[in-house]
Amino acid sequence: GMVPFSAALPIIMGQNIGTCITAILSAIGASKNAKRAAMVHLYFNLIGTMLFMAVFYAINAAVHFSFMAQAATPAGIAILHSAFNITATLVLLPFGKALEKLACLTIRDRKEEEEKVAADPDFMILESRFLEKPAFAVEQSRNAAKKMAEDSHRTLFTALDLLKNFSAEGKALVEEAEKKVDRYEDELGTYLVKLSHKDISEADSHSLSIMLHCIGDFERISDHALSIMKSAKEISEKNVRFSDKAVQELHIMEKAVSDIVEKAYSVFANQDMRAAEEIEPLEEVIDELSRELKRRHVNRLRAGECTIEMGFVLSDITTSLERIADHCSNIGVCVTQVHEDLYDTHSHLDTVKNAPGEHFHHELEVARVNYMLP
Repeated sequence: GMVPFSAALPIIMGQNIGTCITAILSAIGASKNAKRAAMVHLYFNLIGTMLFMAVFYAINAAVHFSFMAQAATPAGIAILHSAFNITATLVLLPFGKALEKLACLTIRDRKEEEEKVAADPDFMILESRFLEKPAFAVEQSRNAAKKMAEDSHRTLFTALDLLKNFSAEGKALVEEAEKKVDRYEDELGTYLVKLSHKDISEADSHSLSIMLHCIGDFERISDHALSIMKSAKEISEKNVRFSDKAVQELHIMEKAVSDIVEKAYSVFANQDMRAAEEIEPLEEVIDELSRELKRRHVNRLRAGECTIEMGFVLSDITTSLERIADHCSNIGVCVTQVHEDLYDTHSHLDTVKNAPGEHFHHELEVARVNYMLP
């Protein structure tokens, strides 16, 4: 009862502005738009307070509100505060765009940053402030890793389509997607390393290990897709083509690689252990296909059915496809190891390939039949 309304009013208005610090603090380390949202909150309260107090004291000077000399009560304070917020909202709501412009003028974007954010909104989920909530940050990392896998997948299959029908649009799509995958590896890798120092559950720790190991393979797959696109470009620019036999053989190897990629990405996204068991036999068959395609090309070269120039292109493509299969093998091994709590990749592969069980031999023979060359 010691504070009259005449003193309580400026205190209430000052506290209303002071509470904006919570929004400003939460925006530290956040995106530019988050900072701007905090500035809109601050400007709303600053402008609203100035307008409200100017109008209120002008009216009070004319009519002399009787309650100003009375002791402030909890109910009276609540009513006064509510009256301010309702009035300020009604007055400033039509000027939302002006507040937005004011915030953008305060928190400016360099041109390259604007283009970067506009082109890649997916990276907004890797906010550094989420690291304070490790479980949530792990989930955000999973989402980012899945998007990276999708972009890597799209890069590869777009490049394979270019071997059949090259286009400038397809070339641009491959280059753009490959750059995005590179950026994912850089930003997501850095984010995961920071996250690994936080206190996380055992399940989240396993997810973190899988992501840290697999994002490098996704990036390398997109690099090989870029190499395939360059081979397709060379074929198109020189207006040359493979022999019919070479085309048939290459299609079979492409099919095998497409299938192993689908299996590997399913293993990563869904932790599909059944698909993981099928990867190693298929990778072995793809190695055999690569060797056989090169051997057959040499025979065609000797018979005068193919040129050395096209042989180099064919070798580049088959090498890229073989390396893609290797990276799919890495993904399958990584997920399997984490589930079995093993960490020696070479030892694991030696066990699978040098001392394979009956299931491996069965899958190997099935794959050889499915991808038999004509």
